[in-house]
Amino acid sequence: MNLETIAVLMPGDMGHAVGRVLRQHGHRVITNLTGRGEHSRNLAQAGGLEDVASFAEIVAQADMILSILPPASALSLAEDIVEQITNLNRQPIYVDCNAISPQTAHEVGRTISESGASFIDAGIIGSAPGRGSAPRFYVSGSEVEPMLQLDGKGIQVIEAGESAGQASAMKMVYAALTKGTWTLHTAIMMTAQRLGVRDALISEFENSQSAALAAMRGRVPFIPADSGRWVGEMEEIAATFEQAGVTPDFHKAAAEVFRVLEQTPYAQETRGNMDTSRSLEEALEIYVQYLPKL
Repeated sequence: MNLETIAVLMPGDMGHAVGRVLRQHGHRVITNLTGRGEHSRNLAQAGGLEDVASFAEIVAQADMILSILPPASALSLAEDIVEQITNLNRQPIYVDCNAISPQTAHEVGRTISESGASFIDAGIIGSAPGRGSAPRFYVSGSEVEPMLQLDGKGIQVIEAGESAGQASAMKMVYAALTKGTWTLHTAIMMTAQRLGVRDALISEFENSQSAALAAMRGRVPFIPADSGRWVGEMEEIAATFEQAGVTPDFHKAAAEVFRVLEQTPYAQETRGNMDTSRSLEEALEIYVQYLPKL
């Protein structure tokens, strides 16, 4: 299958970097920046993505569309693309790469499949291309071969199963550990800060939980930059757990932690401009100001 032109919607931190490596491997990469802010435009330019005028042009020109955006927007983007597929009678391959539950993946898949286009369920694990090892794109469904063609082109593509939803399930249970742990660490340290035992707890952690403390220092001060988009991801994880008969309450609580961090001034930062010298102690002093009043 010829994948000459690949659309990336949208060119955020992950999307623009994926677009960049695909372009470096000979693909034409397009996007649509209508309504997007300056940050997204700068990322698209950095990735070398070509801006086309509309979703209609995306459907008219793309052989494959990669949907990479906050999970709350996954279904609405699919619906917008289907509208253009119907109008133009052209069916590019649609790959949902978002952090969504298997239930949401099935809903997106039904929307796309009813238009006659092929649907691939995907879940991304790892950092954006260019930051260490290539990210892993887990893919599932009956028509994953087009995505397998992109393996080794700045990304790894791994089959996760024959049923759509399995790749999304893989992403959900993985992020349940990583981001769930970060929010647990944050909640513990905010509680210690509020109760006046922060320094004593850190001293104890230095003695008995040094690895956990190192992880806290390396991650907790910098979470707010992503906290807004991770609220929806935690809600999708909670729905995934509930469908499996496991309590969803852990990750509903994780979403609440991200909501607190989203209110802080640090949430205005991006990964490109955040203050990486900020200490755990400095961050906690700000975070607790946004907790409910006692």
